[in-house]
Amino acid sequence: MTDSKSLDCQNRRLDNSFRLTRVGVTGVKKPVVVRRRGRDNHLNALIDVFVDLPSTQRGSHMSRNVEVITEMIDESVRRKVSSLEQLAANVCRELLDRHDYASYAEVRMSAEYFLERRPDGGSKSLEPYRLMAKATARRGNGLMKLIGVEVMGMTACPCAMETVRHKLASKGPGLSERCGDIPMISHNQRNRTTLMVEVPEHVDVEADDLIDIVEGSLSSPTYGILKRSDEANVVLDAHRNPKFVEDVVRDILGKLLKKYKKLDDSVHVTVRSESEESIHKHNAFAERVTTLGELRSK
Repeated sequence: MTDSKSLDCQNRRLDNSFRLTRVGVTGVKKPVVVRRRGRDNHLNALIDVFVDLPSTQRGSHMSRNVEVITEMIDESVRRKVSSLEQLAANVCRELLDRHDYASYAEVRMSAEYFLERRPDGGSKSLEPYRLMAKATARRGNGLMKLIGVEVMGMTACPCAMETVRHKLASKGPGLSERCGDIPMISHNQRNRTTLMVEVPEHVDVEADDLIDIVEGSLSSPTYGILKRSDEANVVLDAHRNPKFVEDVVRDILGKLLKKYKKLDDSVHVTVRSESEESIHKHNAFAERVTTLGELRSK
């Protein structure tokens, strides 16, 4: 009779082998319930989980990964978790328990997320954002979690605005000044900005606050529902607040320092902004990868 151990190909040792950094499953889709600020948010999460694999073992036990995800998700539906990143942390810790040969575990999650927004004087609508979460743990060390958001909005180009201003000025004395408080015309860009903050497990950062920081650093938010007068207000607001992608990233960094004065210098921050150009066939991009300590020291 063949026993189960003889069929366990993963545990077989190899004569010539190497350690692998990440082995696991990707693209697992599960419904998640997160309780934020007194309300339940039903999210459809996309999940990747990994552990490292020592050189002495041929393969990882992949089924354990899916089992852990299913059990942790079911538990979160019953008891509710406070955030997507906390759920990732719970899964990450359990992975190390199930894979006794592993010294490292990593979990990534992302989900569409909706918040109610209203342009000045306009109608309410649920606007889409993306939440990103990540947890990493090394056996015997602490667990780190990452909170991230992706926000879509609008930027108006300062360079084209200034060029138009000079061009109008060359046409006749005072022509551009006669516009008064009306902002100068420019070309617009659809902007997509990502903000990610990595902290120790015991530290909580609210994703809604990160969304507010990003949205407030763009030329203007964008909305799913706009009446004609609302459209005019959004365009005027954006052109009164022209931004390069570089401006967007720097404004976010400045707001982070003001918002999170008590967070440790070691907290890792990534800000990435990309504007889809309307008059070019390429996009504009800016990024800063840093720590709060580096930002505070300028």
